[in-house]
Amino acid sequence: MNSLIVKNLLATLVLAVVLYLLLQFLEMNVSGALAAAIGVVLGGLLTTLLAFSPAANGQASVADSGEPSTLYVGNLPYKANEQAVQDHFEGQGSVKSVRLMKDRRTGKRKGYGFVEMDAKGAQKAIKNLNDSVFMERTLKVRLAKDKVEDDE
Repeated sequence: MNSLIVKNLLATLVLAVVLYLLLQFLEMNVSGALAAAIGVVLGGLLTTLLAFSPAANGQASVADSGEPSTLYVGNLPYKANEQAVQDHFEGQGSVKSVRLMKDRRTGKRKGYGFVEMDAKGAQKAIKNLNDSVFMERTLKVRLAKDKVEDDE
């Protein structure tokens, strides 16, 4: 949040200076105080725009980052294997890995897993494959949450 305030203050200052210089260049008889006031108003508008942008709210699109994204895929058919899931997701982008969860005791699949793929493909997969039917089951596709490790 502090970086947003600093950015907005800098934007306001730059706008005021640019406006003042522009008015001086155009030989308009406007005081520096008026130019600064207009800069503050424009800065306030910029602040409002930045405050409501997705990036300012921590919702930056994963497609903006160059890192691979991990998707949670729920409601997978128990008969689906890694290759079938990879083939299904390849239509959306480059798949790096597929991990389907199994019960440790029985070895049977649990019906969910994780697909790691390029960021653009991940966004496309969420949009196109969430609530879509795969092997007679309706998939749930979302960005995976980071694993929280317990230090106890």
